[in-house]
Amino acid sequence: MTMLVARRCFTVVEYHKMAETGILGEDDRVELIEGEIVQMSPIGRGHLACVDRLNDLLVRGLGDQVIVRVQGSIRLNGGSEPEPDLVLLRRRPDFYASADAGPEDVLLVIEVADSSLAYDYGVKVPLYARAGISELWLVDLRDGSMSVFREPAGKGYRSVVVVRGDDRVSPHAFPELVLTLGQILGAPHA
Repeated sequence: MTMLVARRCFTVVEYHKMAETGILGEDDRVELIEGEIVQMSPIGRGHLACVDRLNDLLVRGLGDQVIVRVQGSIRLNGGSEPEPDLVLLRRRPDFYASADAGPEDVLLVIEVADSSLAYDYGVKVPLYARAGISELWLVDLRDGSMSVFREPAGKGYRSVVVVRGDDRVSPHAFPELVLTLGQILGAPHA
């Protein structure tokens, strides 16, 4: 006998209620992806260092032009609220205290991946594209490269460029900020 199992998807509002009531704790490493609460991978030392390095480069390079959000959420729709490693947000005087940051506020999403690479490519890239996130950088710590996704179209991006070695890259919204992959990855990969 075949038995169908019904899955219960959650909304962002319900997800927040779970946090408010203590069902989800402050230290739980989870995010809401298409209505499902997903356990996030543990963060290793190399991952942390890359995120910290990117944060430093972006804050020093862009100053008060943007808000650099580190490992914080963005609301993509009623059922998805991922927590990218870094997000460049349009600057707002209230720092998004009165409303969640959404796709229209996002200038760049950066995901740093080592063990989560397949998940990021298979789930997060299409998720960001469907939400209309205009630019996504996916740093691959395993092979020392970075994929730059631009021009969202349906479940993917029209433009995908792989950055390697001494290649330079700039956020589309800030072409004056030129970074090398070596700066992003640090000395061992430079």
